[in-house]
Amino acid sequence: DDDNSEEGLHTIHSGRHEYAFSFELPQTPLATSFEGRHGSVRYWVKAELHRPWFLPVKLKKEFTVFEHIDINTPSLLSPQAGTKEKTLCCWFCTSGPISLSAKIERKGYTPGESIHIFAEIENCSSRVVVPKAAIYQTQAFYAKGKMKEVKQLVANLRGESLSSGKTETWNGKQLKIPPVSPSILDCSIIRVEYSLMVYVDIPGAMDLFLNLPLVIGTIPLHPFGSRTSSVSSQCSMNMNWLGLTLPERPEAPPSYAEVVTEEQRQSSLAPIGACDDFERALPGPLFAYIQEFRFLPPPLYSEIDPNPDQPTDDRPSCPSR
Repeated sequence: DDDNSEEGLHTIHSGRHEYAFSFELPQTPLATSFEGRHGSVRYWVKAELHRPWFLPVKLKKEFTVFEHIDINTPSLLSPQAGTKEKTLCCWFCTSGPISLSAKIERKGYTPGESIHIFAEIENCSSRVVVPKAAIYQTQAFYAKGKMKEVKQLVANLRGESLSSGKTETWNGKQLKIPPVSPSILDCSIIRVEYSLMVYVDIPGAMDLFLNLPLVIGTIPLHPFGSRTSSVSSQCSMNMNWLGLTLPERPEAPPSYAEVVTEEQRQSSLAPIGACDDFERALPGPLFAYIQEFRFLPPPLYSEIDPNPDQPTDDRPSCPSR
């Protein structure tokens, strides 16, 4: 109590005593717990025990907070792609270009998933180059109007060396995401971002690189997420089904004798002893109707309206039984 009043205080006798405390987290978004090189985001609960003539006993217990990021949102399901080209020059000699095109299926991923990389690298220069890919984490710290940035390698892979005039294609080359902290995008003092860098290692020159942004989330991809994200591309590639037309006159269904034999129909009319209890439980003879009509032929198919005086919707009708 701020005024050190003795009201509301109780004497605790010797022995073991337990007290349950409950705290509700604020409704405002909380940054995900994070440990960085120049700063961190931490949450903890602190308890103190005050005794007369003794120093207070303090205990602090940390807990983890996650600001959930759902990668099933449309903005994180959109594909990411890019193309770059570089021409090497050495004094007055100019070699052919080195081109790089890369694409990934979506922007959002969760730890443990594998990124499928689709890329094409063409080497028209006179040097031997090596295509590579890497995931980088970028930490940005803001304080007193200044900013510090740290970039760390998370995972990488290496392709085959390409000599002059060669081309390499990656058809879904996989790069697995290790256990990393999720992206922090809405905190005013710390930001954690990820990117996939697909690049060509060129000896004696600046590398040709392509950056594709990533978001590491906490809610994994829904089973229908990948199908939904690719519906538009699939429909745009194949629209031939729109040209199909229905037949002008519908065909009659097969005859009843082709579907159900006489033996099946007769056997269905035989009494079934195992269903006696179920019949007695029903208020009426409903089960008998089910048995009687189980294998009876359907209504006859007709294209002529038996009731021409009544309004029709120009569809074939079936006479009622």
